[in-house]
Formats: sequence, structure tokens, C-alpha cells
Amino acid sequence: MTSPQPLPSMIDLTPLNETYRADPHLVLDDLRARCPVHRDPVSGNFVISRYGDVRAIVSDRELWRDPLRAEPAALFQRQQTQNYDPSLPRTSQASILTLDDPDHARIRQPLAQALYARVARFRPEVERIVGEALDGMAGAASLDLMARFCVPIPIDAIASILGVDHDRLAEFRDWSEGSIQGLNPFRTPEQTAVMETASAALSDYFTKTIAARRRAPRDDLISDMVGLQAAGADLSDDELRINLTALLIGGNLTTTDLIGNAVRLLLLNPAELAKLKADRKIINGLVEEVLRYEPPVDITGRIASSDMEVGGCPVKAGQAMTVSLRAANRDPEVYEDPHRFDVTRKHKPHVAFGGGAHICIGAPLARLEAQVALVMLFDRFPNLKLAHPDETPAWRRLPFFRGMERLEVLT
Repeated sequence: MTSPQPLPSMIDLTPLNETYRADPHLVLDDLRARCPVHRDPVSGNFVISRYGDVRAIVSDRELWRDPLRAEPAALFQRQQTQNYDPSLPRTSQASILTLDDPDHARIRQPLAQALYARVARFRPEVERIVGEALDGMAGAASLDLMARFCVPIPIDAIASILGVDHDRLAEFRDWSEGSIQGLNPFRTPEQTAVMETASAALSDYFTKTIAARRRAPRDDLISDMVGLQAAGADLSDDELRINLTALLIGGNLTTTDLIGNAVRLLLLNPAELAKLKADRKIINGLVEEVLRYEPPVDITGRIASSDMEVGGCPVKAGQAMTVSLRAANRDPEVYEDPHRFDVTRKHKPHVAFGGGAHICIGAPLARLEAQVALVMLFDRFPNLKLAHPDETPAWRRLPFFRGMERLEVLT
């Protein structure tokens, strides 16, 4: 009689595990079926993979996000607090991604107000940015779509929203790319050095730009935020700088991967691409299906604020929970034929952007960029195809994210 396979640790649920990197659902389907709530001794977290449990957790506004509130055994969270300085305000060391109320709501509300107002009228600018990227691809018989299209569009979009001068755009792109290593808990010393250099440059840029916009406002998000400060918003310059940086880093990487994953899926599924070509109005639902089927982000987390139960399993106050957004989005109890990519699927809400008070603040911008980019790409290059359709994609090794290093296409 053979012993059952051991349950995967948190590290096994990252691209550092080659099986997971090739196909996460080979691991996640088994985990969700065998033990949808289990305590991982390596990370000190409960790992949760069933849609109903995941959705309830991310929607629960009583749960905590700040890793400082996790018990000592929650090693994954404690690692995130190694550089915490108790002599400084928490809000000058953490963005809204890991803050709890009342600070979370105090900072997020004015930022969301200003950002969403800009996104609501941003489509023409996104169309301009995408059009320039497509113009730069003209005449190339083959190219890496990640480098030429998927990476620059989100960076240029957020740069435009922030009001980055055109002559500093190349610097801003480099800083944005370097800072992404802040999302990698297993980064090398070399990657850490790149990250620290880029982060310092971004911090200096935002400090000087906030001061400049206070003297002479422009039509950009930083000016909007400075204006809200002047009107009484309880928001310091430190808090503004750290949250603008978080918006930049998180939004660039995830939107890049959303666009890249969408293109690959459409090229692998020509019948689904034909539906888009026949009816551009399905683009919104198409992007939601990409978010469900191949989301850019694997996980999010919460900390129990009181004793509770998850899927019949007791969780004590202070214990940490990591929820698998990827596993939840293909739960067969919720989605019919969950491993089928169907751009006209009748949607039940996915959890790719999390939920509740901490739902991704950049979600409306990411959706807009993906919708515009995909329609314009296939309008300009209707015969686009994968250069190596039978090869395993070059999936990036950044833990807890799903995107490609390269996407070679023929135009």
C-alpha cells in the first residue's frame, strides 16, 4: 500500500517547483480535492484553495492584513517585517496593501477617488499609448511581444497618469522594472541591489515631483493628490510617496502579465479569438475570462482578527491564512468545465483581484489597458501567431505571479 503524497508547502506553490511552474493546476487541483484547508508548517500559514472559502475570506472586512499582527509562527508574514522600525510611523513603512483600518481607509479613499476619476476619462490616452507600441512593431516579421508590447504599455500608462515628463520616461521605465524585485521574497543579493537602487531613485523622484506639483500643479494624478491634501485630506507626503510607488510596481507587473497571458490564450485557442474578431463587444467578458483562467497573481492573505472556522477547520486569532486565488478560480464546484478557456462564459465573479476592502485598487486601470490593447493588437495584426506554439512558455520564476519572460510571435 502506497503512502499518500505529502501536501505541498508554500514554496511548492511557486515557480520554484518545476511542476507548478509548468502547470499550477496539476498541484492545485489535487490540493483542493484532498485538503482545501491545511496548515503549512514551512510558512506557518493555513493554505486555502476552495472558492467558497477564498471568497468569504477576501470579502471579510474584519480580518487583518498587516503582517505585524500575525503570530510568531507565521514565518511568511514575519519575513515581511524584518526591516520594520518601531520608531517610525507604520504608514511611512507600509502601503495600503498591508495596512489595516483606520489608516487603510484614510489613505485609500482619496487615492482611489483621484485615480478612478482619471481612469474614467483615460481611454483615449491608452489608445494613443497602444497605438505607438503597435507602430513600433510595424515591419517586423517576428518579435518578442512581451518586450515590445506587453511590458511598455502599463509602464507608459501609469507614467502618463502620474505626469512623468517624456524626457524622463526611459529612466522611469528602468526604475519601475528594478523595483519589481520588491515583490520577490526569494530575490538574490544582486536583485536586491538593483531593487534598492531603483527604489531610492523612485523615492527621490516622487519627493521632488510632489514638491514641484505643490508649487505648480499640472493635469496629473500627483497634482490631484496634492490638491486633495490642500483641501484637507489627512495624507502625508510620506504616505503619498509610498502608495504611489506601490501603485506603480503592482500595477505594471500584473497588467503586463494580464495582457501577455491573454494574447497567448487567444493564439492557442483560435475559435475563441474568432469570437473576438467577429464581435469586439465581447472584449469585457473576454478579459474577465482571462483573469479567471490565467490570473497574474497567485495568492493573497489575511490574518484572523478573532477565533474563527474555515471549511470546518479552527483558526485562532493571529494565525495567518494564504488563499490561492488561482485554485479558487478553477474550482469545479463553481465553474462548469473550469479548465476550458471560454471567452463567452456566463460569468460568476472570479477572485483574481481579491475582494472586500483590499480589492485591487488598480483593477479598473488594468481592465481598461487589457481591453484596449487586445482589440487594437488583433485589429492591426489579424494574422498574428505564436512562433513556437508547441513549446512550453518561458514562465517567469517570480514567486506568486504568473507571467512569461518572452512571447515570440510571427506577425
